[in-house]
Amino acid sequence: MYARILLLIACACPAVAMAQGCDVITRSQSQAIPKIETHSCYEYKGVPAEAIGWSCSNESKGALSTEKNQVERCAQGYVATCQARLTQESLANPHSTSKDRGGESANIPDDAQVTRYYYNTEQLAQAQKDCETTGGRWKNQ
Repeated sequence: MYARILLLIACACPAVAMAQGCDVITRSQSQAIPKIETHSCYEYKGVPAEAIGWSCSNESKGALSTEKNQVERCAQGYVATCQARLTQESLANPHSTSKDRGGESANIPDDAQVTRYYYNTEQLAQAQKDCETTGGRWKNQ
């Protein structure tokens, strides 16, 4: 009986507690473009798992080649993280951690978070600066 109740509660809970990740490998296609990161992964927490689907698409933009793959969770072995409140801007662009100018985001819970994990970053100091100047919390491992 107790197991049935737990199963019923688990099935009734919305997917907002689930986290899904997007593993990202970025390569410069030009010697003139400096690499800030070459391997990272990001996770959304506090929103439905499917929210990460469209942001984790394989679209190349200009001189950068980006390969993205959805993963259940970002892997261990990262050297640093940047964690910030998930906003509509950061939902559309995982590199963005800026705070909403107008306060609350429509349809995004106040406690929703984006965490970016850095594995192989040639310019870690720049990634840290980008994180902190846009409202994120940086942590070295």
